[in-house]
Amino acid sequence: QVHVVESGGGSVQPGGSLRLSCAVSGSSFSLRATAWYRRAPGKQREFVARINSGTDIIYADSLKGRFTASGDNAKNTAYLQMNNLNAEDTAVYYCYALVELTIGGVTDVWGQGTWVTVSS
Repeated sequence: QVHVVESGGGSVQPGGSLRLSCAVSGSSFSLRATAWYRRAPGKQREFVARINSGTDIIYADSLKGRFTASGDNAKNTAYLQMNNLNAEDTAVYYCYALVELTIGGVTDVWGQGTWVTVSS
């Protein structure tokens, strides 16, 4: 079984920064991709960034330049560096992992999410 756990959320003032982490753990799997999504209060889930195997990283156009996604393949961990945060970035941030199981097949796993609140 594969688990995804996000961490690093919290409260920050406008203009501040946060770094989220996404740890993928379990046994007998290979990590194929990770992605970040967010859901602001009263809004639909929104795509943030995706890291495919290798160095292919895709961002939501509206977040380019402020958000940077990265990954540590050796640790099966993904990161989301968020800079110059504003109130519109307030949301629950979710990590998604696409994993290939050693026994065969591919499955996706979601974390529980971590809150990010931007407020003065």
